[in-house]
Amino acid sequence: MPSFSYYIVTTVLRIKGLKKIFSQDPIPYEKLRKEDIHKPSKRMLKGNESTQFKVLNTLVTTLLPQKKKKEEFLLLYCPGGAFVSGPNLLSWDSLAKLTNNTGITAWLLDYPKAPESKILETTQNIDAVYAKALETYSASNIILMGDSAGGNLILTLTQRLIEKALPLPKRLIAICPAFDGSLTNPEIDAVDPYDCMLSKKGVKSAKKMCQGDLEATDPMMSPLFGSFKGFPPVDLFMAEYDILYPDQKLGREKMKAEGVDLTVIIGEKMPHIWPLLPFMKEATQSLNEIEQIIARQVK
Repeated sequence: MPSFSYYIVTTVLRIKGLKKIFSQDPIPYEKLRKEDIHKPSKRMLKGNESTQFKVLNTLVTTLLPQKKKKEEFLLLYCPGGAFVSGPNLLSWDSLAKLTNNTGITAWLLDYPKAPESKILETTQNIDAVYAKALETYSASNIILMGDSAGGNLILTLTQRLIEKALPLPKRLIAICPAFDGSLTNPEIDAVDPYDCMLSKKGVKSAKKMCQGDLEATDPMMSPLFGSFKGFPPVDLFMAEYDILYPDQKLGREKMKAEGVDLTVIIGEKMPHIWPLLPFMKEATQSLNEIEQIIARQVK
């Protein structure tokens, strides 16, 4: 059974009205952006040092831990936000904890958002940031992490790297990623009432805002329709009470069929991006698990 803190957090999420926002078409992305934080405060950094720089139209924030590992590793983090908003407090808080506790340097990518920017510009920016990281870090010392839309972006980035025969990161940590921009999976409607954060209508609206002239099933938007052959190891976090869960199941099976070294962590009855949520017992446990995944890579 879920913890008592689970019921508190999911109730607060419903009261905040996030589900209501994601139940509208067009999605009122301006309301989501009210939670955006583009420059973290010292309190959010939790003792980490921070600098910022631009790559194309992406603001990259570097988090430097107080106790840095001897070998240079980088956690490159793409936060979610349905391609229309972010990063927010959950992004900064979770990343600061991971940086502090693992001693790894992290980059948070504040990439261009829809509707002002379309997916081709966003992915061009993600590619450019990864190329910038390769100027300092060996690809084998880079870990990609992303949640929701950010999980989508690290999956499609890796597909493009393989297509272009470019150096691949050491590992991917995908937290409740969006696998299919079309949201046509018939199982989604059955999950929607249980999802306390997202709804099909708003997510589809956000996808339309960023896809431009592409089809919703174009691999640039929907990694499910690309190839996972040749991928580095992937840790895939999936939440049962998440409308993206049905497509994640399809992504999981395709990854397995194409030979990916895949570790799957399923949050039973958990909401979207549950490892990043505050206060909740299950979130703390899952973020600790992510911390252990990173720690094993940077020994």
